[in-house]
Amino acid sequence: MQKVDVVIIGAGASGLMCAIEAGKRGRDVLVVDHANKAGKKILMSGGGRCNFTNYSVEADNFISQNVHFCKSALSRFTQWDFLAMIDQYQIPFHERSHGQLFCNDSAKDILNMLLAECEKVGVKIQLNCDIKKTTKISEQVFQLDTNKETIQCQSLVVATGGLSIPKMGATAFGYQIAEQFNIKVLPVCAALVPFTLQPDDKAKYSALSGIAVPCVVSNQQQSFKENMLFTHRGLSGPAILQISSYWKAGESINVNFLPELDLAEMLLEKRNNKVKMQLKTILSELLPKRLLEVLIDQKLLAISLQDISNKQLDEVVQNIICWTIKPNGTEGYRTAEVTLGGVDCSEVSSKTMQSQAVNGLYFVGEVLDVTGWLGGYNFQWAWASGWCAGQYV
Repeated sequence: MQKVDVVIIGAGASGLMCAIEAGKRGRDVLVVDHANKAGKKILMSGGGRCNFTNYSVEADNFISQNVHFCKSALSRFTQWDFLAMIDQYQIPFHERSHGQLFCNDSAKDILNMLLAECEKVGVKIQLNCDIKKTTKISEQVFQLDTNKETIQCQSLVVATGGLSIPKMGATAFGYQIAEQFNIKVLPVCAALVPFTLQPDDKAKYSALSGIAVPCVVSNQQQSFKENMLFTHRGLSGPAILQISSYWKAGESINVNFLPELDLAEMLLEKRNNKVKMQLKTILSELLPKRLLEVLIDQKLLAISLQDISNKQLDEVVQNIICWTIKPNGTEGYRTAEVTLGGVDCSEVSSKTMQSQAVNGLYFVGEVLDVTGWLGGYNFQWAWASGWCAGQYV
């Protein structure tokens, strides 16, 4: 039997941050994880460079059925607080588009920093640890029966993440603990995930595999201006990953391939100026030829601008600025960066991350119904929610 003050289930971003903060308060902290290594998702994120936060973090960058829940934590542990830690460890980083911050060298720099901070405050980490049973044996004590030993603690923190990337060890364990204690779990699905196409569309567009184009992708809820990538399975790239978090099965999405240009006005102006070039020649200065050949009828592309009717011109413009496609589905948790839905935030304190109903039980990070946009927001939520719980466990 091992007795500690705090057990944190999950040695990921939110769990390690919570452990550091609890350790700073002199709490005896044990982090347990069924994986063989801490921080696996940290190491693989951002192509191995870890997009650890963003220069601009707002509540609007997050999706939750309780839209105000994330505000408290994000305001108390900000991106600037995390950057101060980075600075302390002199980790070199750079900014990419939209304020996204990545390590110059490796995501290992972030994980090593977190593990060093854990060590500094005496946090113990036990890996390859499978929890067989979780029980609350009294008002003050939780008991965990594991494959190694029995552990008792006063505060139990669930930092198990979502279902994304099962090969990294993702499971529904955190949701099961919530349900065991009658805490509501909202429906979950894969988010920040590529789309697959209907069989006919897949056959038609698979020839475009490898083509990336800047565009605006939108549906009735949201729009994102980013790159879209055609793949042999369907559609990917930042714009698609972003809109996937707002997409429901059966919906179509719209794509504007030339958002910076009034295409109709440009073509009419050229026609009025007696430009005699084929439509294909004019448009291929703006978009890849392979894309044009799939979007627009070959006969239309071959027509001279002087011979094209207004109706035909309108058809061409609509195919480029309002291309509509209905995805067949998504690639699912296998490639999803994050899980939408989770533990209902209305049942958790936004100040402490403690369950409203079960004293001593805390939820942090992705297991909660808080999902960030692509761009470092999910890590910032992990740092902030873990930090907040760490002040109280």
